[in-house]
Amino acid sequence: MGGVTDLAAFAALLAPEGQALLDALRDYDPAQELAVASRLRRDHPAELVSAALGQARLRQRAVAKFGSEDAHRMYFTPNGVEQSTRASVGAYRAERMRALGVRGVADLCSGIGGDAIALARAGISVLAVDRDPLTAEAARANAAALGLADLIEVRCADVTEIDTSPYDAVFVDPARRGGRGRIFDPEAYSPPLSWAVEAARKAPHAALKIAPGIPHEAVPEEAEAEWISDGGDVKEAVLWFGTEPGARRATLLPGGASLTGRGLPDPAVRPVGRYLYEPDGAVIRAHLVAEVAEQLGGGLVDETIAYVTADELRPTPYAAAYEITDELPFNLKKLKALLREREVGTLTVKKRGSAVEPEEIRRRVKPKGPNSATVLLTRVAGAPTMLIGGPAGV
Repeated sequence: MGGVTDLAAFAALLAPEGQALLDALRDYDPAQELAVASRLRRDHPAELVSAALGQARLRQRAVAKFGSEDAHRMYFTPNGVEQSTRASVGAYRAERMRALGVRGVADLCSGIGGDAIALARAGISVLAVDRDPLTAEAARANAAALGLADLIEVRCADVTEIDTSPYDAVFVDPARRGGRGRIFDPEAYSPPLSWAVEAARKAPHAALKIAPGIPHEAVPEEAEAEWISDGGDVKEAVLWFGTEPGARRATLLPGGASLTGRGLPDPAVRPVGRYLYEPDGAVIRAHLVAEVAEQLGGGLVDETIAYVTADELRPTPYAAAYEITDELPFNLKKLKALLREREVGTLTVKKRGSAVEPEEIRRRVKPKGPNSATVLLTRVAGAPTMLIGGPAGV
């Protein structure tokens, strides 16, 4: 556990001496770890110092997901930090459950309790289940540390043996990492997606957290599939049961804008207009580019590329807008000459449908000057193309 390898070591962290060490290590510099460890071992057992240092490292990593205030009070395992839901996403999902009238959730594969915490903060009572004893102890400690022990019951058990009938919702977050890294086959999840779907069907409401790359054909007919991004990064997909069967939704945090599909045909391909729109990743994953194109009065630059082009600038939360000044066939010499002529020193390079890496472009063209520009490497009607411009203000 970042230094904690058994329940006894974890219990020592929860004792007064371990707590004092964790408090002292809150803001320590990992680059100075050897010196810090040597100093602390003069007054504390070496095993406890190692456990505290490991936990302090994990807490620093967890700040990005849980925020500083919570992360420095919580307890983590390496897998717990890696696999936990970002707090903003967990809070959004918990609020959806609360709005559905859910009052009790069986949180299966709960890990260190990130989702259970979000649900409890929404006023929902939670049974948090994980089969790993150390992970379950971390979840129990987290509920206590955040003042949520009255709403979160932690149980160390095999989730396949849990009776979920007393709860009006089930949440399942299967493990999607194995010994060789990320798992892409939903049936290789632990537990498999098919088991999670059956567990969902037994409850009035359910949410199954899955990888955003899940094929649409793998989504059960009775499920709503929602892709969620946070700050422009796609974080996860969720299969909802008991909501809108067959719906496809893209939700963008932190603003909360949510787009539902209407089964529109693919947009037509048209020449590049004055503006180019780059849809949010959740919109693309949910196959809702057509809905965005309709909102914008635009079409695609290429039938295989998720760039929308239009002649008019319209505000939308679902895509970033760029004003295009130049459209050139892919040619680095021409690009370098144009950027030199315009004294561009700050160059943003984006790509979609191009094998060229942005860093290679920057290295080759050597931008220099006081001005800025964006280059979008893509295909237009099948031909490799450079679109030059900059972010468009609305």
